[in-house]
Amino acid sequence: MRFSASRWFAYLAVGWATTFAGLHVFWALGGEVGLAVSSGERLASERPAWFVAGGLWGVGLLCLVGAAVALGLRRRGVHGRRWRALRWLGVGIGALLLTRGLLVEVLLITEVSAVGEISAAQKFWTLALWNPWFILGGLLFVLAAHGFGRDLTARAAERAAVGH
Repeated sequence: MRFSASRWFAYLAVGWATTFAGLHVFWALGGEVGLAVSSGERLASERPAWFVAGGLWGVGLLCLVGAAVALGLRRRGVHGRRWRALRWLGVGIGALLLTRGLLVEVLLITEVSAVGEISAAQKFWTLALWNPWFILGGLLFVLAAHGFGRDLTARAAERAAVGH
């Protein structure tokens, strides 16, 4: 049985998404490590209900949905609309993560005033850890989706060649 690179990317994307979901659940349950430098001192200390519900539980749930999509991208034998939906979901998730990571990185490096007031520690950790984390996740999803489509297309061509 051949284990392709696209399947590795899919498994890595699953790991990325579940790790990120776990971190958000940790924070939603009251964990504090890393929250202040991720979301800011005010949100971390006040923890308003909208932030806990949407920013922590909601993002954690979305990450689990992303993990399910990544699990789908490692499967073989998916055809038709389901294949296209999985592939486009993977590309969409990857593009969203890449855009978020790169855009925030550029805004922070260029010190655009629209970013608002953030502490030096939050800026450092966002540039050094959080944004590269988003960029890595985006790359994993895009590569898994790209390989998912390529592997299935190659297999179909191989089957057609063998059948003739």
